Amino acid sequence: MQPAEIVNMFAVPFAFARHPAPEALNQRLLQFALEAERSGGAANPRPLTQRNAQVFESRFDLFRDANPAVQELKRFCWEHLLAVVGRLNGYDRDTLRRLELYNESWFHVTRNGGYFGLHNHPNASWSGVYCVDDGRPNPANKQSGVLTFVSPFLTYGMHMDAGIANMQLPYAMQTAGLSLVPGQLVLFPSWVLHDVKPFDGEALRVTIAFNCWFRLPD
Repeated sequence: MQPAEIVNMFAVPFAFARHPAPEALNQRLLQFALEAERSGGAANPRPLTQRNAQVFESRFDLFRDANPAVQELKRFCWEHLLAVVGRLNGYDRDTLRRLELYNESWFHVTRNGGYFGLHNHPNASWSGVYCVDDGRPNPANKQSGVLTFVSPFLTYGMHMDAGIANMQLPYAMQTAGLSLVPGQLVLFPSWVLHDVKPFDGEALRVTIAFNCWFRLPD
């Protein structure tokens, strides 16, 4: 008997990239973030998402800063984001050149015990997170600082039995967790719910995040 063909009819696209040589860039980004935090004027004045005092969140205008390291990272992020948008939407190079990209961008400095509550990013289509420093997480704590995404298939749990109880990702209704490493970029649809588990580490965990939305003239 010919086995039935299994087809992924619905899917959520995530994209993962690694900076080819992140050490020097990340050192400059770390220095920039810590100096901005110490300046006293860089904090987000209207934080919305649940977090605790161990998390510092900057204003949402990071990529407008002229700092060379910030601009280098922005070019890296936009290069990969536009490639993903083009591939998923079937845009050619001319169409990608005409796309108008808008964004808000910021950084987080997370100290031991810091966490970020469940949220998504309204009024944007794509979001991203870049890891500057993982903060040397405690190897005994596998959930330390894990960026966790929630399955969008909310009606999956209406009935549970042995026919579906043991299915694995991407089919199961479970969270997908990422332990970010320096130089890693994660791109995901802005509507996906996610959080950051409490950080347990020796140093500072520093990440840079952004939301993007687009307009295609004509």
